[in-house]
Amino acid sequence: MIGKRSLNILTFLLLAIAFVACESDDKLQGDRLLARVFNRELHLSELENMFPEQATKGDSVLIIQAYVNRWIREELLMYEAEKNLPPDLNIDQLVRDYRRSLIRNNYEQVLVEQLLDSTVTKTELQAFYEKNKEQYELETPIIRCFFIKIAAPVPKPDSLLGYWNKPRGSNLGKLEAYCQKYATAHVLVDSIWHKVDVIGSVMPKGTITADNIASKREFRQTDGEFVYYFRLLELKNRKEIAPLGYIEQQARTFVLHKRKLDLLQRKREDLYEIALKKRNVEIY
Repeated sequence: MIGKRSLNILTFLLLAIAFVACESDDKLQGDRLLARVFNRELHLSELENMFPEQATKGDSVLIIQAYVNRWIREELLMYEAEKNLPPDLNIDQLVRDYRRSLIRNNYEQVLVEQLLDSTVTKTELQAFYEKNKEQYELETPIIRCFFIKIAAPVPKPDSLLGYWNKPRGSNLGKLEAYCQKYATAHVLVDSIWHKVDVIGSVMPKGTITADNIASKREFRQTDGEFVYYFRLLELKNRKEIAPLGYIEQQARTFVLHKRKLDLLQRKREDLYEIALKKRNVEIY
């Protein structure tokens, strides 16, 4: 059963919708109060831009109901939050600091977009790697490999074996095209490093692991449902230094971050020197 208060709220909301639908009524009746939480009020005008052009009265009712429900809960939470503010919390100072931070961050972003060169050369990456590579000791083995997983029975097995046994030049392109058409999963880019457990996760459990990968140079096997082709090209074990190719994205991100910091520092110093020359800065 709907209570009297609920009926009053629904009736009020329907009246508010009628008010939204008729611009002439808007002018005659003025703004409508939709809800009140303690001394805070929500008026219909605050929802002015929330109604799509093609919205029906029913759509508008739902929009208003949803907004009013969210607004009431938010205001109740804010009321309780304000009641429980620590006595030593300086809200005005926090707001000023936050405003300054927003303005500064926005300006710095503009500077970065306009002035920062985002090109990182191979030479820069290599220099970063040589200086910092000791920080990139591997926690798990990584490999470069060729790998194919294909449903049994294998389509055109003689063609696949021909490509697989000599995956160079045009054969590698043909093997890639074959895998795109038939394979469930494949890895045929010899410059990319992979964690052993990632490759192992798409094979039968225990086929290759961090403990047995050194002895799994090349094999072909089946579990009845799929056939697996694997060739190990290079292995880096635990505790070895990660190759540059494995950490290249991290290196690129670091180089760009350092370049950004340098750019912003130079800008600060330039502004300081200009202000001094114009006597806009005085130190007492």
